[in-house]
Amino acid sequence: MSDTIDEEFNETGPIDYLIVEFPGTRLTGEGMPLLLDLVERGIIRILDLTFVKKEPDGSLTALELADLTGDGQLDLTVFEGASSGLLGDDDISEAAKALEPGSSAAVLVYENLWAAPMVGALRRAGAQLVASGRIPVQDVLAALTAVEDAGSPV
Repeated sequence: MSDTIDEEFNETGPIDYLIVEFPGTRLTGEGMPLLLDLVERGIIRILDLTFVKKEPDGSLTALELADLTGDGQLDLTVFEGASSGLLGDDDISEAAKALEPGSSAAVLVYENLWAAPMVGALRRAGAQLVASGRIPVQDVLAALTAVEDAGSPV
């Protein structure tokens, strides 16, 4: 790694992605103000954001931001150009495997800016991330329900 890239890496927070599926093309934009709020407060930085539709035959169609709502309620063009180049066509094709035919999706790659200072300090101390993952909300709720049903304290 070059010195410049190495320095940037040391100050970069963890990078995550989300694929959010919507039935049909019912992308209402309801969550977009909340996403914009996270960006404005410096909690996350959007690296890539794209919208796609998986046609009934399994093919993919890119959706333009202007095509998403048309109701004038939210200006989604604020996210236009959110493309770092990390998310390529192969990634979009792979993401589409998780989608049902006839559905649409938002594919988001973002940096967790809130964690960058801590991660940078750990890297400077020689630490490295060796594993990462997510626990689905449904699994957490099921586990808490099981604990509650058993009468055991959490």
